[in-house]
Amino acid sequence: MTSDNPLNDRLDDDDYPAYTMGRAAEMLGTTPAFLRAIGEARLITPLRSEGGHRRYSRYQLRIAARARELVDRGTPIEAACRIVILEDQLEEAQRINAEYRRVASESAGGAGAG
Repeated sequence: MTSDNPLNDRLDDDDYPAYTMGRAAEMLGTTPAFLRAIGEARLITPLRSEGGHRRYSRYQLRIAARARELVDRGTPIEAACRIVILEDQLEEAQRINAEYRRVASESAGGAGAG
């Protein structure tokens, strides 16, 4: 995780194509100003096309949609972005913990079987 990309935006093949700022805002039912604001709050860092235009992946749109839900409920943008980052980190920690427990369980089961 870096300060420029706090969510380590997942840019696998599933996340392409990336959408222009206008199209991304339209898909979220918001404005380009909102996308700029969450970018300034360092929630997402837009990708850049060859022409230097901002582009957003599907993953980034999912993250922006969650931030927009919070903002629509009255949460300030800066706080909404921090909440979304923490939720993402919690989800990742839970995934890692589940994987660790699965491997530990398989190891324990394998050791007792022999």
